[in-house]
Amino acid sequence: MFDKILLFGDPKENPKCILNETSQKEPPKASPSPKGETTTYPRGQKPTAYVKEIPDLRSLLLSCAQAVSVNDHRRAEGLLRLVRQHSSSYGDGTERLAHYFANSLEARLAGTGTQVYTALSSKKTSAADMLKAYQTYVSVCPFKKIGIVFANHTIQQLVKKTMPNTIHIIDFGISYGFQWHSLVHRLAWRRGSSCKLRITGIDLPQRGFRPANGVIETGHRLAKYCKKFNVPFEYNAIAQKWETIKLEDLKLKEGEFVAVNSLFRFRNLLDETVAVDSPRDVVLRLIQKIRPNIFIPSILSASYNAPFFVTRFREVLYHFSSLFDMCDTTLTRENPMRVVFEKEFYGREIMNVVACEGTARVERPESYKQWQGRMVRAGFRQLPVEKELVQKLRLMVDKEYKSKEFDVDQDGNWFLQGWKGRLVYASSFWVSV
Repeated sequence: MFDKILLFGDPKENPKCILNETSQKEPPKASPSPKGETTTYPRGQKPTAYVKEIPDLRSLLLSCAQAVSVNDHRRAEGLLRLVRQHSSSYGDGTERLAHYFANSLEARLAGTGTQVYTALSSKKTSAADMLKAYQTYVSVCPFKKIGIVFANHTIQQLVKKTMPNTIHIIDFGISYGFQWHSLVHRLAWRRGSSCKLRITGIDLPQRGFRPANGVIETGHRLAKYCKKFNVPFEYNAIAQKWETIKLEDLKLKEGEFVAVNSLFRFRNLLDETVAVDSPRDVVLRLIQKIRPNIFIPSILSASYNAPFFVTRFREVLYHFSSLFDMCDTTLTRENPMRVVFEKEFYGREIMNVVACEGTARVERPESYKQWQGRMVRAGFRQLPVEKELVQKLRLMVDKEYKSKEFDVDQDGNWFLQGWKGRLVYASSFWVSV
């Protein structure tokens, strides 16, 4: 299952460099439209259709959020009842969106947001079940796959030039470690190389008696995978708040190639509105001290980190409207893994943004331009993104995904991904000044 989903190719074949691809994008085929054909009806007769009146759920949710913000329980509860009548986790994209936002508004109104979110976060999904949901997601949506290819391809190209004995990847937010299987596969196919792979897997501690259990399990799976492909491997697990990590915790060694990576997880760091010394800036200063050969942050670029609830609610509603629309366009309603993915990822994130405040609100994305300012202030210099790489990634999206609504673009030295003109993710390369 890992091979099929995570390698982006046949494990028995030599992986190809995406820059060597020569496939051409096929022009879209125009739909035939017969000329001169019209539909006529007998005099006095017109076609009739029953149209079910459905309220504007987004407007209802915004009105409900305004009522919640001033503690108008009576109005908020009335609006929630109306939303519930027309929402479902098994409906169309808008109905599913409304279902999860209604859950979150209800929790905020009851003052139980933190408890509900904690319960959702404490429920640990098995790696196998998460992999099935992940397979469904990457099969219809390129965001994570292209983000992984963007990072892994760059690491591989730099390693080819420097030919180090050891590659040390420091991954902030490693989660299940799905990103690194394709890199392991590529390292195994390097002729005449016995390059050692070291990974420092960093994630937030789990609740309970074994806070590092998830990060350690990820290391075990990666170790077995490296053994399968005969890649020498060493793993260092860190499960603590990222701003408390010290340089010595990373166990850096002389002469190794160091790549620092974060795949859409910097949004979970608290900012200066909560802590005087922003954990975001603390982590960036730590990375600057590492002086990595390459630093690859992939950012969830969004604006729902406002301190004012209604403003934040409006932005997060628009953001997730795009994501649920994307799922509705590319997946059937009956797909069971779609339900799992929307619940495990989108539903949980919405609950945190809408129903939690203070240090309990860990979903705090910023725009890629805000992150650029942070990284420049922390002492990093941005590297150019090759236009050829962007073109090849755009070709990959056009070739492998049916929907033509996915956007792949470039702004300066940022690689951008979005849906129907709305920016969702941004990636870039940096080095210490």
